[in-house]
Amino acid sequence: MKHTIALEGLEFFAYHGFFKEERKIGNKYGVDIFVDTDFKKAAQEDDLDGTINYMDLYEIIKKHMSVSTKLLENIAQNVVDDVYEKWSSNVFKVVVKIKKFNPPIGGVCTASVITIEQ
Repeated sequence: MKHTIALEGLEFFAYHGFFKEERKIGNKYGVDIFVDTDFKKAAQEDDLDGTINYMDLYEIIKKHMSVSTKLLENIAQNVVDDVYEKWSSNVFKVVVKIKKFNPPIGGVCTASVITIEQ
């Protein structure tokens, strides 16, 4: 049986980007995360200790979104690493998607997106 904890549509204003100007001006970002786990025991016993607390999950993402970084790939990998470190025995797969709205590409683009699945 597959169980997934997810946070979708998280929004942040942050200072990421390859170019120095991007890290100075900032931009709006969106984050989705999906964590495959086993929360059968938590569901049966109504006990938070048997699952992944999504408030803790949010704090991990918030921490990494608040550190100015050149690449979204780096942020996503750091989030994945922290999730595995915190819940090592109860995480089977993590998927993180980060969107940068209106990226500076010289044309119309709603968002650039990176996804990491590990």
